[in-house]
Amino acid sequence: MIKVWTDASEAGLLDRFGERGSTFVYQPDATPARAVSVTMPVRLPSWDMRYGLPPIFEMNLPEGVLRERLRLAFAKATGTFDEFDLLGIVGRSQIGRVRYTGWKEQLREDVPFQSVDEILGKRRDGGLFRHLIDKFASFSGISGVQPKILVRDEAALVSLNTAKHRRSQSYLGATHIVKFWEQHEFPQLAANEYFCLKVAEECGLNVPRYRLAENALALVIDRFDLRPDGAYRGFEDFCVLNARRTDEKYRGSYETSIMKRFAEYAKSPHIDEDMERLFTLIAINCAVRNGDAHLKNFGILYDDVQGEARLAPVYDLVTTTVYLPRDSMALTFNGTTKWPGAKELRRLGETRLGKSPARVREILERIALAITTASKELKTYIKNHPEFEDIGSRMLQQWRQGVELSLKAK
Repeated sequence: MIKVWTDASEAGLLDRFGERGSTFVYQPDATPARAVSVTMPVRLPSWDMRYGLPPIFEMNLPEGVLRERLRLAFAKATGTFDEFDLLGIVGRSQIGRVRYTGWKEQLREDVPFQSVDEILGKRRDGGLFRHLIDKFASFSGISGVQPKILVRDEAALVSLNTAKHRRSQSYLGATHIVKFWEQHEFPQLAANEYFCLKVAEECGLNVPRYRLAENALALVIDRFDLRPDGAYRGFEDFCVLNARRTDEKYRGSYETSIMKRFAEYAKSPHIDEDMERLFTLIAINCAVRNGDAHLKNFGILYDDVQGEARLAPVYDLVTTTVYLPRDSMALTFNGTTKWPGAKELRRLGETRLGKSPARVREILERIALAITTASKELKTYIKNHPEFEDIGSRMLQQWRQGVELSLKAK
């Protein structure tokens, strides 16, 4: 049995249900503010799943390399290794406001220290990657096929300790996300994402601070769910909002599963602004040829589960077609996964956003200008890093094709 916490307070209990399912029940005295998700309000009846975990509890479970590393480390001790076991291992340190412990335990994160400057500055081989995985795997409740870990940087902790209003004087949680990649399978993927995020930043979208390691083997990103007072904001991805499991993350459309669903849950006076940002992000994914913009790569962020929700900052943005030349969109758009033309994107902006044709054209032109600006920086990086020339040149080619097809008026 697992105890579930929200905002560092007990919310309810999660247990196995049937052969492969789970059941969650709120504490009898749980207030509406203790809800684990905008999709699961506090109620007396239990929330039952015949298979797996409710999407909000599955949301941050590691995938790929990190999941396998944890399976190998813990399967012998547990005898089995399913999602329930995995949640019990990484549940104390998660993205967002929900945490998990044993049903008799109290909540403490206690993430070890790790200097971010060491990750960014030292030119080390794969030994650093193995060291960090071994050290932080069980503290890394964050989804993704490529390995990501959550680390606690001392310098960032000092900054939090100086906050005037702190909820916790014993803050021991993670401060940064560190992303690694398998260089033999996806060479230069860290630099790839770095420059794609640069495009989003140039467009004026909300992008958390991101830094590329000197050897380009890692990308370090500040946590966007961490408040200055040491508390966590609520975060939910669009698998949760669409009541879908992680293995269904490629199921749905940008029109309904992303834009319409966001409008349903935003509850914000800034919804028009955020809808425009969401449309901009979808168009950027088309232009830079990111075929992995699935349901888990969009999210909402909030301080109060019953209050307003905003569009989460941009994350997991890469040019996938440099590795998979025939890659297409992760979700359907206009009934297909083919890369859309500018005409289709303009129609989306005019119908879903209710914007004038002139305003939609202005948004697409702004994206094209951002890509031009980021391309200049990318070319400079290629000159100084010959090992990036092959991937970087292919990125530039894909971006040019994306701009011509998806952004320029025909």
